[in-house]
Amino acid sequence: MVVKPDKKVPAPSMLGANPAAALAAFCPDLEQWPQRWHYDAPDIPPGEQIVACIKPFLLHLLSENLTPKTRRRHRDNVWLLGGELIRLRYEDSKLRNMPIPLALSALVNEDGGPMIYPRISEEEQNAFDATCRKLYRFLDSDQKPVRQK
Repeated sequence: MVVKPDKKVPAPSMLGANPAAALAAFCPDLEQWPQRWHYDAPDIPPGEQIVACIKPFLLHLLSENLTPKTRRRHRDNVWLLGGELIRLRYEDSKLRNMPIPLALSALVNEDGGPMIYPRISEEEQNAFDATCRKLYRFLDSDQKPVRQK
């Protein structure tokens, strides 16, 4: 394989022999995400369920040949999605009453994810939507079905 100087070489898989350690290095604060997302104490259990649903996707990101910058962007956008799900549960009783895996699936589709509030830049929304499309494909695949069909 010839690598052109102006092209970035993707990083190899980061999973290695210990996926839990790789995930801890990639997301050292993952277990604190529910506390960071919550508005009130009842938001913590759904936040923990969101983390449980997205861990397989985060591990998947580590297994792909992505650049470190791309991995971080997807990780940060997944964090943003979790917070947005917690926020939207306050506005949408239907979403609030759904099991978390179904609520997460309801937010992402082949076109992207929800519009973030407060509004983010168009470039940031496009990057967020790219992550949501990637998550949608992951959930819709046989790799790790969180999506309930």
